[in-house]
Amino acid sequence: MPFEHRRSVVALALIASFMVFIDSTIVNVTLAQLATHLNASRAELAWSLNAYTLSFAALMLGAGAIADTLGAKRAFLTGLVVFTVSSAVCAAAGSMLMLNLARLVQGAGSALLLPSALVLATASATDEHSRHRLVSWWAAAGGAGMAAGPLLGGGLVALANWRAVFAVNVVIGIPAAIWAMRSMPSVVRRARRMDLAGMGTATAFIGGLVFALIEAPTRGWLDPAVLSAAALMVAGLVAFIVVERSVGAPLLPLKLYADRGFAAAAAQGTLLNFAFYGVLFTMSLLLQQGRGLSPLVTGLLFLPLTGLISIANLCSAPLTRRLGRPAVLAIGQAVLTLALLGLAWASTASAVWPMVLALVPIGFSSGLLVPTMTAQSIAAVEPDLHGAASAAFNTSRQIGGAIGVATFGPLLGTAHSLSTGFITCAIVAAAASIAGLGVTALAAAGRRTPIPVPSAASDC
Repeated sequence: MPFEHRRSVVALALIASFMVFIDSTIVNVTLAQLATHLNASRAELAWSLNAYTLSFAALMLGAGAIADTLGAKRAFLTGLVVFTVSSAVCAAAGSMLMLNLARLVQGAGSALLLPSALVLATASATDEHSRHRLVSWWAAAGGAGMAAGPLLGGGLVALANWRAVFAVNVVIGIPAAIWAMRSMPSVVRRARRMDLAGMGTATAFIGGLVFALIEAPTRGWLDPAVLSAAALMVAGLVAFIVVERSVGAPLLPLKLYADRGFAAAAAQGTLLNFAFYGVLFTMSLLLQQGRGLSPLVTGLLFLPLTGLISIANLCSAPLTRRLGRPAVLAIGQAVLTLALLGLAWASTASAVWPMVLALVPIGFSSGLLVPTMTAQSIAAVEPDLHGAASAAFNTSRQIGGAIGVATFGPLLGTAHSLSTGFITCAIVAAAASIAGLGVTALAAAGRRTPIPVPSAASDC
């Protein structure tokens, strides 16, 4: 591949990673404006985050197979076009229903875009060292996007309004698509069967679960729509298990969860994202609706939380080599628990700076935990299951984040009780972290043989 093409492919892969992960945090600072401009309820605000997470999580399980079947370039372009067009619809939305449906499609575009970008970038590597370096850059771009999300979103809302947060994806996406069509080479396709039934049943399970959790507090648990969602969740789970037992190339080989190390890592990732994204959601509402801060100031206050994640990612591998994975997990979860309890206490102060100080250990410990958990999920299984383990682990994390947002929204309470509600949310998040620490202790007690420590990093 010519040097100019290699450079273009790498740049496009980094842009894609940045775009996908920035949308996991940038929308948080628009919540107050969405509530005012589109008369959004708390449940609709939760859907503005979870619609993206839902389709992203469901399709990520099969995204690798889709990229192999379509070809990485075609999957990349398809994902980029879907992401860009749906972002334009978000920016033009006149109702929360239109916005949330577009967010659902946007998440599907992200799920196609992310793995195909990595395949294209690593295909341009000339040796193993270059490949590892490209993966690190790709992960760092995602971490930078996640960190920049609240600040960039706050700036765009301050300069214009919430629509600018989605319009910026269009401004980046159109030239990126033209650039990709002109300079991105094709990568040889690999024959691989797609488990469409598995993807469909997984989507039914995740969608039913998230819908029931978000809508039940306002509709009631006996509401026909909520009961239907619960039935869909159960049916989707049962059907998924049946399908995965019968197909030749399952999305999620069930023997993964027979391994205690992988099951522990998946549970830890779910609990971590439950706490992290739940706090991110509720704190944004507390700062803007409860304390009257602007989106820009809110974005600046989130920097200690999101900005330290990338730094901690880089520290994870050296610390794991020195202390061992169980020790890093235990220390990270203990620090996160104490910091979340500190955040609950800090939120009672009239000044904002105690909350900002509490966000520092939350951001660092979260960034330390994710790559360690990722390494554990991969190292626990045989090499031929590494791809499935990675997809399953990341899907577990996305589901945890969606459940966190769905659960913490009702716990936050009304506009007149946000301060008390936030304390409850922070304590629940701390309880989830304690549960993760318990899983770590059980997994360590049951481990009989040491597991080699890889040096890969990952973003939160």
